[in-house]
Amino acid sequence: MSDGGILHIKGRVLAGPEDVRDELWVVGGHITYERPPGTVPDTGVIEGWVLPGLVDAHCHVGLGSKGPVDESATEKQAITEREAGALLLRDAGSPSDTRWVDDRADLPRIIRAGRHIARTKRYIRNFAHEIEPGDLAAYTRREARRGDGWVKLVGDWIDREEGDLAPCWPRWAVEEAIAAAHEEGARVTAHCFAESSLRDLVEAGIDCVEHATGLTEETVPLFAERGVAIVPTLVNTATFPQLAEGGKKYPRWAAHMRQLHERRYETVRAAYEAGIPVFTGTDAGGSLPHGLVSAEVGELVKAGIPAADALSAAVWGARRWLGRPGLEEGAPADLVVYAEDPRADVGVLGSPRRVVLRGEVVH
Repeated sequence: MSDGGILHIKGRVLAGPEDVRDELWVVGGHITYERPPGTVPDTGVIEGWVLPGLVDAHCHVGLGSKGPVDESATEKQAITEREAGALLLRDAGSPSDTRWVDDRADLPRIIRAGRHIARTKRYIRNFAHEIEPGDLAAYTRREARRGDGWVKLVGDWIDREEGDLAPCWPRWAVEEAIAAAHEEGARVTAHCFAESSLRDLVEAGIDCVEHATGLTEETVPLFAERGVAIVPTLVNTATFPQLAEGGKKYPRWAAHMRQLHERRYETVRAAYEAGIPVFTGTDAGGSLPHGLVSAEVGELVKAGIPAADALSAAVWGARRWLGRPGLEEGAPADLVVYAEDPRADVGVLGSPRRVVLRGEVVH
């Protein structure tokens, strides 16, 4: 922090896609656009292109490839996100209690969805509550109370008897579960790779779908009509061929995963063009490393989303969707500074010049 606890940020402050300002100050950890009285003009200055802290709207803090990890590993995950400029994380399911992170002023803010809720023996071991349909509403209500306004269901997974992806829940169970979450004031999202679970989830009132690789010409209009958001996690779906290669015991499943991978960009582009809200998420924390949000924005651009909208999916739009402020007057000073305009080249996001979290320069 600069002398006197005041930081001066100047250059191009991107308060919105077209709302560009010349400077801001950080006073007491918060943003102001009014020069504080008595400040020296060039003391504690950072210059560059300024964005609100980036958003990774699908990651897993406190989760490793084999289940929960200890606090040291959790801290490293959070710091990796911070160094990449991701200062707001929606944790889309974790078995770890990460509330202690909230007490650390130097770590990103986390919006938790509680622990995944999955069908018995139909998900990755040690990740989720594994239950039967009759218990889904009760577990959803409990996780809604434990989380930060979100609950995460596992909507589909491989059914070993069928040898392919299949829905995890009957329609009546998801209707009861989503209604229970909404009664608790929480939104519901679901992991979905395949086509077959989507209509039931959307018609039951779900708020978001993760991955959404199974969107089709029939379900894209339904999502758009209901305003159901998607978080495509393209850096994760890029791994589908490797997953398929390791699943030779289930050739139908392997072929299906390859097909979903082949049309992943087309699927995301069709969703965007239909008006479905699209946000950035990496799925980091299970098998993928943290700190990939800039790569995910680049993937959205590859899919055909204009750079300005792909950037908003990680910045202004994502923060509005999650109900968190950006660079508004009085907002907490969580921001990232770049050497060049990220609207012109989203690749700039991979090289933050400075990271300011709660008003302190942390990178």
